[in-house]
Amino acid sequence: MSHAEDHSYKAKDRLQLTRRRLIKLSGISTFLAAVPPGLAKAAWFLNSDEAPQGISPIMQQLSTYMASASTRALPDDVTEKTKEHILDTFAAMISGSSLPPGRAAIEFARGYGGKEIATVVASNIVCGPIEAAFANGVLAHSDETDDSHGPSRSHPGVSVVPAGFAAGEQFAITGVHLIRAVALGYDLGSRITMSMGGPAYQAATHRSTHGTAAVFGAGAAAGCAASLNPEKMRLLLDYTAQQTSGIGAWSRDAEHMEKAFLFAGKPAAGAVLAASLIQSGWSGVQDVFSGPDNFFEAFAPRENGTIKADPTVLVDRLGERYEIARTNIKKWTVGSPIQAPLDALAGFFKQRSFSADDVSKVVVRIASDEANTVSNRDMPDICLQHMVAIMLLDKTVTFRSVHDRARMKDPAVLRQRAKVEVLADPRIDARRPKREAIVELTLADGTQLTEWVRDVRGTAENPMTREEVMDKARDLIAPVLGTEVCSKLIGKLMALETLRDVHELRPVLQRS
Repeated sequence: MSHAEDHSYKAKDRLQLTRRRLIKLSGISTFLAAVPPGLAKAAWFLNSDEAPQGISPIMQQLSTYMASASTRALPDDVTEKTKEHILDTFAAMISGSSLPPGRAAIEFARGYGGKEIATVVASNIVCGPIEAAFANGVLAHSDETDDSHGPSRSHPGVSVVPAGFAAGEQFAITGVHLIRAVALGYDLGSRITMSMGGPAYQAATHRSTHGTAAVFGAGAAAGCAASLNPEKMRLLLDYTAQQTSGIGAWSRDAEHMEKAFLFAGKPAAGAVLAASLIQSGWSGVQDVFSGPDNFFEAFAPRENGTIKADPTVLVDRLGERYEIARTNIKKWTVGSPIQAPLDALAGFFKQRSFSADDVSKVVVRIASDEANTVSNRDMPDICLQHMVAIMLLDKTVTFRSVHDRARMKDPAVLRQRAKVEVLADPRIDARRPKREAIVELTLADGTQLTEWVRDVRGTAENPMTREEVMDKARDLIAPVLGTEVCSKLIGKLMALETLRDVHELRPVLQRS
C-alpha cells in the first residue's frame, strides 16, 4: 500500500458513520434511500429489521466470512506472513517464561489444573484449554517482544495465537486450519478498534484499544478453530462483546503483569471459553453490532451526543486487505516507540566508527503519546533513554541486555543516559499511528548525524526477511529450549501447513 493510500484509509477510519458510505453496502441501498439523511444513522443503530431475521447486512457479511475462514485458502504471501507471526509469538512465549509474568502464569496453570488437553509453552504442563490459553497469552506478553498493529493500536499475536492454538488443540485441527484461524483473528480484532477511531478511541474514552482489539481477535481465532457456522459466529461475537474491557490504567503497573493480563491472557482465555460455550449450544443475541443497547452504543466515543463510529470498517475490503500484512514484527525486543531510535543508531554505526565516549549528545524526537509511554520509565525494555545508552555502549540490543535491571544503576550506563534528550515533536504527531523518530547525534568533534526513520525495520513498509524473523526467534528460543529443539520448532512452524494435527507441536514447545 502506498503512503497516499495508507493516509486515505486512516482518514476514513476517523470518520463517523455516514449515510453515503452505508449506501455503498449491498443490500441496504433501497432501505437507506427512503430514510431522511438525518435519521439514517439512528435507523442503523436502532432498527435492523430491514435485513432477514433482524440481522444487519454488515453482521451477515461478517459472520458468513468468519464461518468460511477455516476452509478458505489464503494468498501465499498471507500464509507466509501468518507463519512468521505465529513463530514470532511462540518465541515471545518461550522467552517470556523466564520473566516474572511468565513464571506466574506457569505456576497458575500448574496449580489450577484442568483436563489434560492443551499445551502450556515452555513448561511440562498439559491442562484445560481455557487455562492454557490464559497462561500462553501472559507468556507471550511478559515483555515487549511481540508484534503490534499500528492502525488499531493493538498487539494482536499475544491473544490471537494462544486462543487459536488452545482451541486448535481442543478440536484437534490441522496446521493450515490454525493459520487461517490466526489470520482471521488479526482481521477482526484490528477492525473493531479501527471502526471506532483507532488510537483516538483510547484517548476519547480511556478504554484500552489493546484490550478491546484483543478480545475480538482472540474470539475470532477460537471460533474459527471450533468451526462455528454463521449463526454461531454471530453468537460468539455477542459473547465476545460482553467480555470487552480494559482501561488505560494498565500503564501504571511497573511489573508488566496487568498489561499481560489485559492484552493477552484474559482475552485469550475468554475467547476459548466463549467458543466452547457457543459450540456446545449456548444461546445469545444474533446481532450485537446493531439494535438496542448494541456494542457501538456502549463503547464508541461520542461527540455532542453523536456516536463516532463506522461499522462499515468491519467489512471494508475483508478478504482483500489482510491486517496481518499490516502488523509489525519487532526487530528489537523493546517497546514499539523505541524501535525507530534504535534503527537510527544502528544506521549511524554503519556510517562511521565511533564509541559511546565519542558522543556528546543524542536528541530523540518522537510522538507525544510515545514520549509519555517510554520516557524515563523504570522498566529497562520500555525506557528510551536507557535503551539508547545500552545501544551506544554495546552497539546492539539483545533480549538479555534489555532485561538486565542492574544496568539501570550502572555508572557507565548512567553517564551515557545523561546525554539523551527525548522530545515530543508535532511533526511526528502528525504521522501517527506510524511509529517514526528523528534522531540527532552529536559527536565530541562537532560532527552531527541525523536520521528521520519513517519506516521501522519489521513494519509492512520495511519488512524483515524470513531469515531475520527466524534469527530473532533463535535468540529467544534457544536459551530456553536448547539449540536442537529450537531448530525443530522453527522447522515445524515454518511448514505449519503440512501438520495434520497441531498436537504435533507439543514435543518441541515444552521443556522436558
